[in-house]
Amino acid sequence: MHLRDLTARIGASAELDGLADGLADGVADGVLVTGVTLDSRAVVPGDLYAALPGFNVHGARFAEDAVQAGAVAVLTDPEGGDRLAGCAVPVLVVDDPRAVLGDVADLVYGHPSADLTMVGITGTNGKTTTAYLVESALRALGRRTGLIGTVETRIGDERIESVRTTPEATDLHALLGVMRERGIDACVMEVSSHALELHRVDGVVYDVALFTNLSQDHLDFHDSMDDYFAAKASLFTARRARAAVVCVDDAWGRRLAEQSGVPTTTLATGSGPEAGTPDPADADWTVEESSGGAFHLRERATGAALALVSHLPGHFNVANTALAALALLRLGVEPADVEAAMAVQPDVPGRMEVVAPGGPDGPRCIVDFAHTPDAVDAALSALRSSTEGRLIAVLGAGGDRDRGKRPAMGAAAARRADVVVVTDDNPRSEDPAEIRAAVVEGAQQVVRDGGARATEIIDGGTRASAIAEAIALAVVHSGDDRPVDTVVVLGKGHEKGQEIHGVKHPFDDRDAVRAALAAATSSGVTA
Repeated sequence: MHLRDLTARIGASAELDGLADGLADGVADGVLVTGVTLDSRAVVPGDLYAALPGFNVHGARFAEDAVQAGAVAVLTDPEGGDRLAGCAVPVLVVDDPRAVLGDVADLVYGHPSADLTMVGITGTNGKTTTAYLVESALRALGRRTGLIGTVETRIGDERIESVRTTPEATDLHALLGVMRERGIDACVMEVSSHALELHRVDGVVYDVALFTNLSQDHLDFHDSMDDYFAAKASLFTARRARAAVVCVDDAWGRRLAEQSGVPTTTLATGSGPEAGTPDPADADWTVEESSGGAFHLRERATGAALALVSHLPGHFNVANTALAALALLRLGVEPADVEAAMAVQPDVPGRMEVVAPGGPDGPRCIVDFAHTPDAVDAALSALRSSTEGRLIAVLGAGGDRDRGKRPAMGAAAARRADVVVVTDDNPRSEDPAEIRAAVVEGAQQVVRDGGARATEIIDGGTRASAIAEAIALAVVHSGDDRPVDTVVVLGKGHEKGQEIHGVKHPFDDRDAVRAALAAATSSGVTA
């Protein structure tokens, strides 16, 4: 890396002029700048260490450790620059280092995203499912794919559990560089509002960006829904995308389509919180559903249609499937190949994942990641039509997060399920009982208002005990003539841990369901 290019990218200043002197092709006094990191513990020789201001402590505090580990330069803000006077390596000072970090990492790693087909997906619900649908279809088309998202990172066949939905900019560009080295030619990413706000995807230009929907979430981070929307909308600018596909089932999608700064294809599915508006005829593509998940996706301008199938239940998964198909079209895939690729069964961990199919010996048991009011409503609505007996929902809400959605989640469950068992999600630093009480109150308010389907609202306590109670309520023994119940455990999906008072304990909803089902069945528990 030529440091003159780096200083030009982040804005040359008096602090940088002297540093650029004598450097050519990334080599200064025999030192090659080969990587970037903002974690002093992850520094390897040749790295540029980004000492950023943090929520609790400034990264400059760890600069000495980074230098000892082999950092050859430090990027920081004026406060960090004052702290690092006399530092043993060059210090690059800019007003907002986080705002330039993505471009710096992109430059250091040789613009890896430019050599990959990049697909970015944002929205409140459906990001993960849509990402897996696109990635699965690309693999079916013979592409070498990578995937970055909430569940995991995939580099070809290698899988790595994710720490966050979208990595920090330094890690992202390094990861894209590894993908390029291993022959990956397409990467599908979930792009969170946090990532957009915190510059984690700066330096990447997506070939196509997708928008699923927007509903209440993350208002512990964003000041308002308008701010939340603005963060999402920043993906749909020429700086970050070349083209877009936007679902216009809600007002946020319509607003985004109107202000998008890149060529945009719109999709209307005739569902969502404002079903029936706008007129589907106003969208570029519309969904015409048939049965069994099969549907047609029709183009308004030409009348041409794609014959597709949604492998996961619920109209919202029809929307996810349609978005994925339109992304492929935007990438230049022929319609017949889109149909064939989308017909391949995807593997989507923790999204409407069937743990037990149900039958004479027990209930149908499903695990899903739904953790917002709209997602709870959609998941339960999707399962209603295929549930012979009672629909029993197990759900909670996360601690240290948006408190306003807790009663709304309980209310959504009470409107759709026959039995609601409230439990802990990730309480984090909060009192689990207080979180459960807020969810229970939301459900009970719907009962008092006369709008509930639920006949039982239960505080099930800890997650394991709540799952066990729900399973026990639903067990159907061989020979009984009762219709089979469905138990759906919502909120954590693929997650394999539960955070309580700062400690992450091993916990997998799928394992808990299997254990509870085995225990209830072997003990002869009846509903």
